[in-house]
Amino acid sequence: MKNKEYDSIGKFVSQIYRSGNSFFSKAYAKYNIGAGQYQFLRVLYKKERLTQEDLSNILNIDKATTARALKKLEEEGYIYRNKSSIDKRANIIGLTEKALSIKEDFFEVHRQWEEKITSILTEDERELTLILLKKIASNETLRRN
Repeated sequence: MKNKEYDSIGKFVSQIYRSGNSFFSKAYAKYNIGAGQYQFLRVLYKKERLTQEDLSNILNIDKATTARALKKLEEEGYIYRNKSSIDKRANIIGLTEKALSIKEDFFEVHRQWEEKITSILTEDERELTLILLKKIASNETLRRN
């Protein structure tokens, strides 16, 4: 395969990432959820209650960025923070009724995005793309320090 200097994996991953941020920002604007917050909700919908540190680690995002995103979600009424009974320094993050009330729509938006970006692929190409992207994403050298 010819790999010209302007044809890099990073370029295309970045292009898809930017398109995704735009798509999600528009879709979630009616809920006042921005590109910096939706990924935290996505994880919390799957895990329900996590510490702030766990969220940072799962998403590979620094603690300051996590704190800002969670502050916005808390101000909008989507999450609550409670001190951990085990470790008083840790905050347990959970979803409010408001967040649970939009869960179905939230995942419908994600389904639409998946369809949008994979509609030109065959089922085999979708599976292979997912396998390769998971492999790249699991590369420990990509994790923040």
